Amino acid sequence: MNQRKAVFLDRDGTLIVERNYLGDPARVTLLEGVPQALKRLADAGFLLVMVTNQSGVARGYFTMDDVARVNGRVAELLEREGVRLDAVYICPHHEQGSVPEYAVSCTCRKPSPGMALAAAKEWNLDLSASYMIGDKHTDVSFGRNFGARESYLVRTGHGAEAESGYYVVVARLSEAAADILRRDRENP
Repeated sequence: MNQRKAVFLDRDGTLIVERNYLGDPARVTLLEGVPQALKRLADAGFLLVMVTNQSGVARGYFTMDDVARVNGRVAELLEREGVRLDAVYICPHHEQGSVPEYAVSCTCRKPSPGMALAAAKEWNLDLSASYMIGDKHTDVSFGRNFGARESYLVRTGHGAEAESGYYVVVARLSEAAADILRRDRENP
């Protein structure tokens, strides 16, 4: 069976407005142009995989149920625009957390590649033909650590503060999507 390609997407600051430790689905707002960019990627054959560190669970700021409600709201808003996320992976861990169950060291917390490796196994992904888009160094390092074809830093969240030279910096997700589609056409 042929392996598939994916675009891995950070949640906060990449798909939705950054709210710092978001536990309330009523505060979810999609960033401008996100549904249209995701639709173009999906139409080009990419699986859309959201990967999100949610250390607020380990810190006791909110629960996994709260994370599920926020993620559900993200999915609902995207579906209204005709876009569906294929998969969602969550890391609720943080070594310095206050909730013992989640206050652990793990291999799923970005920049470790655990969420991508799990997705690759579950969805038969070719990680070297896949991409990562996020707004923090940990996001783009995650892409590098799992062997992404390219990682993109968007300036819509924390990205304006985090620029560096070993990945592509774009203003927003729609620019990353356009570059991914160009690269995929030129060198499939």
